[in-house]
Amino acid sequence: DDLADEMEDVDFDDEGADEPDAEAWDTEEDDEGVEDGMEAQDDSEVTFALHSASVFCVSLDPKTNTLAVTGGEDDKAFVWRLSDGELLFECSGHKDSVTCAGFSHDSVFVATGDMSGLIKVWRVDSKEEVWSFEVGDLEWMEWHPQAHVLLAGTADGNSWMWKIPSGDCKTFQGPSCPATCGRILPDGKRAVVGYEDGTMRIWDLKQGTSLHVLKGQDGHQDPLTCVASNQDGSLILTGSVDCHAKLINSATGKVVCVFKVDSIAPKTPAGEGEEPESNSVESLGFCNVMPLAAVGYLDGTLAIYDLTTQSLRHKCQHESGIVQLLWEESSAVVYTCSLDGAVRLWDARSGKMISEYRGHAAEILDFAVNKDASIVVTTSGDHQAKVFCVQRPDR
Repeated sequence: DDLADEMEDVDFDDEGADEPDAEAWDTEEDDEGVEDGMEAQDDSEVTFALHSASVFCVSLDPKTNTLAVTGGEDDKAFVWRLSDGELLFECSGHKDSVTCAGFSHDSVFVATGDMSGLIKVWRVDSKEEVWSFEVGDLEWMEWHPQAHVLLAGTADGNSWMWKIPSGDCKTFQGPSCPATCGRILPDGKRAVVGYEDGTMRIWDLKQGTSLHVLKGQDGHQDPLTCVASNQDGSLILTGSVDCHAKLINSATGKVVCVFKVDSIAPKTPAGEGEEPESNSVESLGFCNVMPLAAVGYLDGTLAIYDLTTQSLRHKCQHESGIVQLLWEESSAVVYTCSLDGAVRLWDARSGKMISEYRGHAAEILDFAVNKDASIVVTTSGDHQAKVFCVQRPDR
């Protein structure tokens, strides 16, 4: 009865925005409403809500696939448990948006990097910071696939490589423009780095020398946005603001073919003071089990290419821009996340959508898929990270 009396005193119509626990009053009605033009359906199992601004990046620990690290615009990074969203520890001390975060190949270390160029490495089991270093403005960061070695690219065109935790360092000098994207090839001996001037270099990590440079007609006409390699590292894909994706033989450094899609999204004529709608390649990747590659565009097109015939196989249209795509490790299923806040699974053989998951009230900015493709973890402009169970009995 006391509880009932107290409940009568609660004004459910009150916005309650100023109250610290307004979040806790999650009434059923919210689920019916539409927030920012997005349905408020929530298919997620777990929501991690400790960030207080947009969450830019997420990575899963490769060894156990039980932990996530997320970084955000609130200058914070957190390591937390996927099963219940429980915080393990905060990667403290950043003074700018945390845009890069990832675990080492054996999940012993986790690295976090912010836009200003401060990179920190923590030992996961002891939750202690073991190394930090400051570079120029950070563009990207990646762990070596077999060693405790970290690679990062900066706005001054340099790529940096460190042994962790000793901090032994090597730099690879690119052109004097940002090193916009990079990837260590599966052999662990070479890295491919893309630059803002449209050039791409393949570096020998041991010698510190450039093995191949693609520029001019062979390179891109605009900044590179993303790079990927196939499973054995023999082929590289590069994507650019120029809307082209180039398939490159990593041994010879020669362009095998160029993929370009005719945009089918209706272009609205730009009004006064408005920018015309732009398009670019935002993400790309290779299928491990079939000779297929996927390219995701800002206009919402997902293009599936057949590498044997070098032809377009399917075009899967999204209503809003694709932010990132990932292939399942052992099937021809490709995942996309987009600006409309949804994760979608596509069958690359048929070009059909398998399923769609929603739960965010803003655009998805990054996502990760665990090894057995049972879980997707997303981060969003709504200040949250979410865990979705996507395992289906028939797959």
